[in-house]
Amino acid sequence: MNLFDQFLGHYNYWVVIFLMMTGFYAVIASDNLIKKIVGLNIFQTAVFILYISMGKIIGGTAPIVVTQTAEQAANPVVYSNPLPHVLILTAIVVGIATTALGLALVIRIKEAYGTIEEDEILAKDADA
Repeated sequence: MNLFDQFLGHYNYWVVIFLMMTGFYAVIASDNLIKKIVGLNIFQTAVFILYISMGKIIGGTAPIVVTQTAEQAANPVVYSNPLPHVLILTAIVVGIATTALGLALVIRIKEAYGTIEEDEILAKDADA
């Protein structure tokens, strides 16, 4: 297996790395609070993809027991691990709730300071 095949064989990890770095850049490079929340959601999605892609087995099926004939027993059924998928479903719900809370806090900050830019908020706090 040459280097190019190894690169393509692990494309899911490259997608995860790209999304993580994109989300991380959005968090550290932007002063806008909404953009920071979007960056956190992109980062979180990268973690979801990482766990889901690790739980999937090529050729694996859902973990449902099937009856096999004696001829089929020679080739046992391969199952994918459902645990990462279940954990990520829970994480998606928690992520949505966290995003809603963050957006609600941004609305309160906008009402209190009149802006959602971090540097302007810090300047107003320094003046007060």
